[in-house]
Amino acid sequence: MAFETKEEVLQRLMEMNRPNCPHCNTAMDLWEVPEINFSDGLGWGTPYMFVCFNDECPSYKKGWENLKETMEFNASYRCINTPGSDNFEYMPVFSPIGGKGQLLDNNEMEIREAFKEAMKEGFAMLTDLYMAGDWDEILKMVLHPGNPPRVRQKAAEMVGDIGGTEAVEHLLNHKFPSRVLQETVEKTIKKLHSRHFTRECPYCAEIIKQRATFCKHCQKDVPKG
Repeated sequence: MAFETKEEVLQRLMEMNRPNCPHCNTAMDLWEVPEINFSDGLGWGTPYMFVCFNDECPSYKKGWENLKETMEFNASYRCINTPGSDNFEYMPVFSPIGGKGQLLDNNEMEIREAFKEAMKEGFAMLTDLYMAGDWDEILKMVLHPGNPPRVRQKAAEMVGDIGGTEAVEHLLNHKFPSRVLQETVEKTIKKLHSRHFTRECPYCAEIIKQRATFCKHCQKDVPKG
């Protein structure tokens, strides 16, 4: 089972349309959840959420009065939404700036937008390279750590489709940052061997034909594949 890294989750959320608060119809802000839990102590279940930080939101303004009357302390609540769901819930805040420490500011959002743009450019470049059959350049995009994770993942899939067996050694000797990308690369290696009817020698790890019984590299007899 593949798991997304926190960075990959954020990248995916940056591509989503932000939901509007059901109380004030304001676009909700992307919010990084704190490490501490709240309520039942079971955690947030996601590293990021959408939160309405509009101080004029009727729900937020009314919350001060409601909690003062029912709980006898100064607090209110912000409307929150778990990404990908239609459910809107509430989290308590104890001051007007409560929760804003995890709000992704404009600076960071600009950086993320630039990252998003880099991803679009990366996919466009991959399309051109794939159409040209230039798997060697696509492989370089898989290996380059500066490319967005999803671009690298798609590049790995493309190498599996059109790449030569020479790509196997490069992929095996490279360390990838996330489990998702690593698993994609492993599938690519299997696909390359399947397409070219090859496998690795169990003794020297050099690539040999699937039906070979003798390795031309280490001069050893090998079991049938």
